[in-house]
Amino acid sequence: MRLGLLMMIAAQGWSAMIAQPGKSPLITIRVVFGVGAASDPAGKEGLASLTAAMIAEGGTARTPYKQIVDAMFPMATAVDWQVDKEMTAFVVETHADNLDRFYALFREMLLEPGWREEDLSRVKDQAVNFLRVSLRGNNDEELGKEVLYSRIYNGHPYGHHNIGRAGAIARITIGDLKQFYRRHYTRARLTVAVAGNYPAGFPERMEKDFAALPKGMAGAVKLPAVKAAEGRRLTLVEKDTGSVAMSIGFPIGVRRGHGDYVALLVAASWLGQHRSSGVRLYDRIREARGLDYGDYAYIEYFPRGMFLMEPEPNLARRQQIFQVWIRPVVPETAHFTLRLAFFELERLRRDGMGRDDFERTRNFLSKYVNLLMKTKKAELGYAIDSRYYGIPDYISYLKDALAKLTVDGVNRAVRRHMQLKNVRVVMVAGGCEELRKRIVGEAPSPMRYNSPKPAGLLEEDKLVERYALGISEANTRIVRADALFE
Repeated sequence: MRLGLLMMIAAQGWSAMIAQPGKSPLITIRVVFGVGAASDPAGKEGLASLTAAMIAEGGTARTPYKQIVDAMFPMATAVDWQVDKEMTAFVVETHADNLDRFYALFREMLLEPGWREEDLSRVKDQAVNFLRVSLRGNNDEELGKEVLYSRIYNGHPYGHHNIGRAGAIARITIGDLKQFYRRHYTRARLTVAVAGNYPAGFPERMEKDFAALPKGMAGAVKLPAVKAAEGRRLTLVEKDTGSVAMSIGFPIGVRRGHGDYVALLVAASWLGQHRSSGVRLYDRIREARGLDYGDYAYIEYFPRGMFLMEPEPNLARRQQIFQVWIRPVVPETAHFTLRLAFFELERLRRDGMGRDDFERTRNFLSKYVNLLMKTKKAELGYAIDSRYYGIPDYISYLKDALAKLTVDGVNRAVRRHMQLKNVRVVMVAGGCEELRKRIVGEAPSPMRYNSPKPAGLLEEDKLVERYALGISEANTRIVRADALFE
């Protein structure tokens, strides 16, 4: 989104109002508060998420939740919400013909929550069910990714899942919710964005309505520095599953606005652009060897990846990790696949990207960034994120940096930030004890194929099957899936 399309309306005590008038009859509103799971008090992990859930999926002081649902149904709309570490977003879209009726309800939900016990009981059940069933029981890939984050950020405000911990959720009270809301849902933490063919004066109307919130303070949670693991550390999640999901990662001191951000984005895209074929890991792991379904790399948090083609906005963080996600692998080839992933990562760090690969990836990203803005919801979300990071609109920021980038710049950034000595590995699997023994013992892991393979690939396999992962027994841990997020 170009800055020329935006009108910034100043308001005393506000973080920002972003207004983008247009011709679309769909009015899009994005309300973001600068608070998230990182602000959960110890022992009340899940408080930020439950607060947002009570606003979006609970009644107001005047209107029970069922009446809200009944009123919104004929308008074909609802309130979407998302809580991350440092942002809470409420996103809505409604036809201009319904704007007055819808906005009256939406305003009431955000400014006059009902805090009913029956609503709290329901959203608590939903949260616990997500952790224990949807995440822990039904989604090995997302489970591995979230365990990786919890290991990297152990003892850190980012260290627990955004939904919380099941045991802590049970202890959260209406009083806790009210206190959290009063403290954090303030004008100083608020950014509102609106787009579409809204009537004249509508942004000012929202500005006046949300002035009812307390002014508050815009301070962010203090974040300690994150240290990489000492050595390569392996967490095996024991679960009754027929495949193995792998996540590999380490913290990086790079985020949007950093001088190496775009260079690392190019490297990650070449390694494993999300849901893309023709990238390095996909080519070497899936296409050449048929070992799995997908192999992706990220330098920013990307949840719900198995359901999405592109990342969602308003997941902005001050601290990020480099991550590789490999899914799903049959148990017999899991050891070899883990070795192959490290083999390829080390090859990138040692040899760098070639010029042709760089040009192709740069060209791809310069076009792909336009897809990220294909909806008004996303466009407004990226505008808010750009304010958070202190950068121009994301399209201009990325395209301008790509135009100036060189292959040598990418390779220097990779060598600076892609260290592979101190890395966390998470594998979700059955029979973890046997897998642990093979990995720790550096047992050979020869590949056997059902069809002929090129001689060059077979020669490479001989190197990979004896690649030393260097994971000691002291640096391994087996945990039961049903003990996580409790």
